[in-house]
Amino acid sequence: MPGHFRWVVVLLLFAVTIINYIDRSAIAFAAHEIQAEFGISSTQLGFILGAFGIGYIVSTLFGGIAVDRFGSRIALAVSLFIWAIAIGWTGAATGFVMLYAARTVLGLAEGPSFPTMTGAITKWLPPEERATALGGALVAVPIALAIGSPLVSALIESFGWRAMFYTLCVCGLIWLPFWLIFFADEPAQSSLITNQERLFIEASQRNAGAQTERHMPTSAEWKVLLTNPTLRANYWAYFVFGYFMFFFMNWMPEFLRKSFDLNLSQVGYFAFLPWAVAAVMLFAFGRWSDAILKRTKSLRKACSYQIAGTQLFAAIAIIPASIFDNLYVAIASITLAVGASMAANAAYYAVVTDLVPKVAGTAMGIMTVWFAAAGFLAPVITGYTLDLTGSFQPAFWLLSILAASSVLGVYFFHHPDQDRGTLLRKLA
Repeated sequence: MPGHFRWVVVLLLFAVTIINYIDRSAIAFAAHEIQAEFGISSTQLGFILGAFGIGYIVSTLFGGIAVDRFGSRIALAVSLFIWAIAIGWTGAATGFVMLYAARTVLGLAEGPSFPTMTGAITKWLPPEERATALGGALVAVPIALAIGSPLVSALIESFGWRAMFYTLCVCGLIWLPFWLIFFADEPAQSSLITNQERLFIEASQRNAGAQTERHMPTSAEWKVLLTNPTLRANYWAYFVFGYFMFFFMNWMPEFLRKSFDLNLSQVGYFAFLPWAVAAVMLFAFGRWSDAILKRTKSLRKACSYQIAGTQLFAAIAIIPASIFDNLYVAIASITLAVGASMAANAAYYAVVTDLVPKVAGTAMGIMTVWFAAAGFLAPVITGYTLDLTGSFQPAFWLLSILAASSVLGVYFFHHPDQDRGTLLRKLA
């Protein structure tokens, strides 16, 4: 057996993603207290929540470039240090402007995190294990949101919303030395991996045509990344995935509180279920994607159909929440929609790492710009329509329409098997 240290790398990425998503979602549970303390409207709250997306848009693309140029180790270490400070700053906020600034800085700091993950897994995992590795790391997103819901609610009720943010700041800083000690940018630079495992990783990447040297994209490579139909369909579907994610992450607590008159503890309890189901589905679908790829050697069957199918299910599943005024119908509808929308998360990353391994960080940066745009638009549009209509119904219908559009885009334009050979040659 070649050894298993590469899965320690995946564990580190899993842990930092837990921290990442608890940090970025915590404000949703403090939203009611913040609104009451500072006297802000739902539209203003939407802009505060959406400020994260503004910062994320600015930094995520440059974060991807930095990963390709300088490596994942330093990029993620600097990123986490700044976002921990931004979380502490949120707890010290004195009004709208300070909250907006803190959320913007948090978005700026967290922008490189997922390009870093993609870059690290591209270097450390053989192609046939990447979807499982990505699924294992990315399952931390719904797990973080599931455990974060009752945890953050309990911290707020016990110590107040400001102390909750200070606590999260310290938790982030605790992870940092573990990353610096155990992670190296490439297996060849690590003193902790066995020679047998290093040779196994390098051989599997050579056999798959992978290229792992650090590299600044050329203008021709930028053109490929921005114009290839499969990658563009992947970007749009990932935007829709992000819209679902940021809508429920930022507004589900307020939807449950406003629509069904729940207290904070009840909100934390009910918000746990959708993310817990999503965690199971994301991990299972990542393994399923790998199994299909090993059996069929087809990225279309392993990734494209999975993305389109889960988005179609999410488009249908969310409709009852917009029609029926019943807590349990709403929770069931949201749980199915969230689980389906998140299930194919690893497939988006696998398409990038398999099609353009040489510039995977930059490609992931482009894709995450779309995700970041959703991080701005979902909170802002929802806050505005909530003030305008007094209802979450329009927001739910928009979710369904967006999901349906991504199904069409993937079905007609997402052909990774046809494009892979051409892209590898162009980027050679």
